[in-house]
Amino acid sequence: MDASNELLRRTCPSALLTPEGAMRGLNVAMASALGRPVDQCLGRDFGALWPASQRTSAESLVGHAARTRTAAMRVLEFPGHSGVPVACLIEARYVKGAVGGEQLIWVHALDSGKDLRSLVIPFRLATEAADLGLWMYTSHRDQLEWLGGAPAVAALFPDSTAPFSSAFSAVHPDDREAFRQLLGSTPIQQSSWVSLRYLTQHDGWHQLAVQTRRLQLGYGGPERIFGVVRDDTQQEMRKRKARAALAAERQRAKDIADFSSALITAATEQELQQVVLTRLAATFGACGALLALVDADRLHVSADAGIAMREVEALHGLRLDHASPLPEAIRTGKPQFVRNRKHHSQRWPHGPFPRIDRLGSDYAFAITPLGETADQPLGAWGMVYDSGYQPSLDERTLMGTLANLAGQALGRIRLQQARVELATALQKTMLPTLPEHLPGLEVAARYRPSRGGLDVGGDWYDAFVTPDGAIALEIGDVQGHDVDAAAFMGQVRLSMRAIADQEPDPATVLTRTNELLTAMDPARFASCTMLSIDPRGGQVTGSSAGHVPVLCAHRDGSHEVRELPGGPVLGVMPGIKYREETFALDENTALIMVTDGVVEGPGLTLDAGMERAGTLAAQAVHDGLDVEETADRILDAAVAVDHLDDVAVLVLRRT
Repeated sequence: MDASNELLRRTCPSALLTPEGAMRGLNVAMASALGRPVDQCLGRDFGALWPASQRTSAESLVGHAARTRTAAMRVLEFPGHSGVPVACLIEARYVKGAVGGEQLIWVHALDSGKDLRSLVIPFRLATEAADLGLWMYTSHRDQLEWLGGAPAVAALFPDSTAPFSSAFSAVHPDDREAFRQLLGSTPIQQSSWVSLRYLTQHDGWHQLAVQTRRLQLGYGGPERIFGVVRDDTQQEMRKRKARAALAAERQRAKDIADFSSALITAATEQELQQVVLTRLAATFGACGALLALVDADRLHVSADAGIAMREVEALHGLRLDHASPLPEAIRTGKPQFVRNRKHHSQRWPHGPFPRIDRLGSDYAFAITPLGETADQPLGAWGMVYDSGYQPSLDERTLMGTLANLAGQALGRIRLQQARVELATALQKTMLPTLPEHLPGLEVAARYRPSRGGLDVGGDWYDAFVTPDGAIALEIGDVQGHDVDAAAFMGQVRLSMRAIADQEPDPATVLTRTNELLTAMDPARFASCTMLSIDPRGGQVTGSSAGHVPVLCAHRDGSHEVRELPGGPVLGVMPGIKYREETFALDENTALIMVTDGVVEGPGLTLDAGMERAGTLAAQAVHDGLDVEETADRILDAAVAVDHLDDVAVLVLRRT
């Protein structure tokens, strides 16, 4: 073919290049398609004038024609003068120039107007290689045409051509607006991926990802919107399963942590039983759970809602030496895992295998011992499952770990209970029984230990007749809430009684008691108030060792706070001389002696507490209540405001 200017007079984009790809000539259509003036194209490398995404293809097209001297064709995308890429079938052909037979490459766009589908073949092949599907939307026909691609994706759309409304109706209602926007506002360059739920004819909902772009088919050809489709259904299912598994694992970890925490904080056997029976089956996915505790070499069995008590009656009261799995696990300290009834019969032919309504007469179970305390077995817990179940090694390890934790908690609870019982017995021996008859006086006392720690404390009271005929009353508070506090309280109270038998004046008793305690160098101290009352004349002599004031409640409903002289708390400073004062106690007037737990607490100051106790006592006296009822009213009010300390109340009234 003769290479001449005739080749550049065509209406379609045309250009003449050197074999090396330099631009020797081009027509206006080519310059327009490349988006540059003619003079900016001449002498430039042909490939460099194309968009970066097309550069390699353009260069290889020219290179192939130059090397083989045969025609080569390729679909390339011009940038387009309107910004919309133009897909054209470009031919590169070897030609001779008119002058001296110069070798040139003629590059020009072929007319694909009668076969626009040929322009999308490269896109279809590319999408198929990428495991994607390809469709085309013609807006003036409102029609979607499925062009193929990966077979698995193309199979989702059995009709190659369908109206837009048909595809739109198959999109999930919540995703339709996003689908509409993909077509209505498709950018010049490709859109971002948009997720759509799409209902197929045969296998239900699929999770699709769609990306669109606008493209002109051929030079001067029509614009179309092309979309690529990716089926993310399997990937989403895997993600959902992974998320569900992760959520389940996190929940399991939380359940185990909560279970462990609840075991650690259980304060009584009843609380421990509640923790085990409400959490055990859920933690290990069992159908039901039971807890067996050893009581005098026999089993005391309790069960959760998954196992009725009547269904485990055969286990309740079993001896530890019985030949069945539950006693054996406790006796030997070895877990027992039984797959079914047959497995059980092989190992324990004479042992009971009770029916469980939820599982029938055949089921699996796992028994884990709680461990031992001082070589004494504590018990075990058991879980039932569907027949054939066998826990994994990890589950067995976790069962053992939590069972050991439960055993430690049970051992701690029983040790604590033993200490409480010992301390309570000790305290009962140290708190006196008030004299049944004190001449001219009515006396009542109340005591309640703190809610924290052991159920004992250091508060005390006492009332007795001294050798001179006076009535001695004392109330005090030893630092602490434990066995040592109770023991120290007993020492102080007995010391004061012994001293009062020789020197009954309150100030002297406190002085001598302080000397005795400081000489012993105790690790604790005590506050105390002591009164000596002459029942005949109503004279009261009192002294205080760092204790709260005394309340006086009158028949007319009034009250007053009486601060007694004295000195610091007992057992801290040697050489202290305590002082005392004397005042008159009128008939039908009550004296109320309390410890600080009655008048102080969270959110309750001493002044406010004294005012409250004084008001209650005065109202009780005004209402004609006796000393027993008055003491109850004051103690109940202290408990109602969440007292944390021990509380003691001593009420006396002159009759």
